[in-house]
Amino acid sequence: MERAVVMTGIGGQGIQLIAKLLAQAGIAEGRQVMTFGIFGGMIRGGSSEATVVIGDEEIVTPPIVPKIWAVLAMHPEGLPKLAPKVEADGVLVANTNLVTKIPDWNGVRVVAVPATDLAQEIGQPLGASMVALGALAAATGLVGVDALGAALADVLPPHRRQHVDANRRCVVRGAEHVAQGEHHR
Repeated sequence: MERAVVMTGIGGQGIQLIAKLLAQAGIAEGRQVMTFGIFGGMIRGGSSEATVVIGDEEIVTPPIVPKIWAVLAMHPEGLPKLAPKVEADGVLVANTNLVTKIPDWNGVRVVAVPATDLAQEIGQPLGASMVALGALAAATGLVGVDALGAALADVLPPHRRQHVDANRRCVVRGAEHVAQGEHHR
């Protein structure tokens, strides 16, 4: 099994961080992983996209991924260009607080997550991307939610390590949202 996941959003939403976290969780589970990010020169507000490929065997996908199995969308900006690449049996996890018009991609399962609201509800307004990543993990089983939580300490930079527990709560909240069946559209 080899799965390509694209995370898309804008700078400041933690897209590159959650890609790194997904990759680290995959490695911790003994999987093969490749990741790469594309982002504009702005610190906040410019486009940000990251691709993570996770496989059970050596990864043969080139750096330009022709097909995408899952998309985690924190912002609608990057979605139009991804549409032709999404596989018919794929998954779209959408932060419905910002992605208000869900694309109609034939055969793609939608996991609707009000990630911004859920993060705010647990007192972590900057944790929306972690909520969405937890939802992706729970909805797909690509990596375990526990593996994501365990990888946080390895992924967060030293000046952000005090936020490990808060981010872990966000990941768990996203997974709970899916487990409770609140994500259907």
